[in-house]
Amino acid sequence: MKHTALCLAITTLILSPVAMAGSGVHSEDSIAELKAQMAQLSKRLDNMDTYTATLGKSKKKLAWAEKIKIKGDMRYRYETIEDDRKLSGVGADDRNRSRLRARLGITAQVSEDVKAGFALATGTSGGDPVSSNSTFNGSNSDKGIVLDQGYISWKFYDNMTLTAGKTKVPYFKPGKSGLIFDGDLRPEGAHIKYKNNNVFATLGYNFLNSDDGSSGNNDIIETYGAQVGYKFKVDKNTKVTVGLGYYNIPLSGSELADVMTDQLGNSKSGTTYAYNYEIQQVFAEVKTKIAGQKSTFYADYIKNDGDSDIAGISDPKEDTGFVYGVKVGSAKKKGGFAFGYAYQDLEQDATFGGHTDSDFGGGGTDTKGSKLSAALGLSKNTLLALTYFDTEYGKESRGTQYDYERLQVDLNTKF
Repeated sequence: MKHTALCLAITTLILSPVAMAGSGVHSEDSIAELKAQMAQLSKRLDNMDTYTATLGKSKKKLAWAEKIKIKGDMRYRYETIEDDRKLSGVGADDRNRSRLRARLGITAQVSEDVKAGFALATGTSGGDPVSSNSTFNGSNSDKGIVLDQGYISWKFYDNMTLTAGKTKVPYFKPGKSGLIFDGDLRPEGAHIKYKNNNVFATLGYNFLNSDDGSSGNNDIIETYGAQVGYKFKVDKNTKVTVGLGYYNIPLSGSELADVMTDQLGNSKSGTTYAYNYEIQQVFAEVKTKIAGQKSTFYADYIKNDGDSDIAGISDPKEDTGFVYGVKVGSAKKKGGFAFGYAYQDLEQDATFGGHTDSDFGGGGTDTKGSKLSAALGLSKNTLLALTYFDTEYGKESRGTQYDYERLQVDLNTKF
């Protein structure tokens, strides 16, 4: 553009004397004026080239920034817990507490087929694997921030992705239930996912412990998982998802202290886990509309076919679990309303207790009861939620069935 403008200016300069001679205008003054104008034009064009170059560099920087995505959420929670087992003590009363969960995640599209991400969350290093809550205590002491996620994903083939690191649970959870995996659980290891328009599948390889110690004599505990599902439409408002899953968590003979600080409902033999967990899963989810409201119906059933590696211990009898429920409405926008109900029964050795929903029955297995929830949208992506658990636990693991009630009031926002 600069060269074109200069050419036009030079042409004008050459032709001007001829035109001005015919009109009687003094040519020397006019030529001097044109030279001055041309100099100003050249300077402006130089400035324009500098601006264009700077803009080009900025666009390159913006192009990189567009590959970075940041998201997070914040939750303030007040809860009250009535646990009959703990209330039996002298002077015991309901538990009341306020808690905060904060999470921030970043993902980067490194190249066309590689993505990397990490997330931070409230918590304590080496703390609860199924909770990122920080309790308000310690006279307003600061709260810890820990690595919640860290992973690399590689799309190595059409519709297939390999992810390695610490991630969200990669398996489909009907109704987002925590029958097998709590929503805050972040498995460590690797998984491969396949997905097309209708079929999805996941293969997982994870660790409960990957370090055999400096002497090489500690147990490395590996877990395996596989899930396959099929999604299809019944009509424009109804989508159905069905599938099967298998999860292998070999724990028989492993020391409780090497895995969790508590058996969380599972059977034990002395100081070790009594059984392996070979969990078979069948699930279904239906998303539709009722009276114009988004509605989800779901069910999940599991059975543990694992046995014991310890002599003299028979196969587990309390080995099944299920949940069914419904969710109606949405509270994502201001004035939106949603509610839900679920009933769950999780027997003592149906699954590994350390990874199940940490709120239901106080966490772990050997629990059953109902969960009721409601939410009201206060603004876009901000809501007030109420959740009530009316459950029982401990019939097999503690020899006595205890009532356990929990009420949670949450203020949630996402960005």
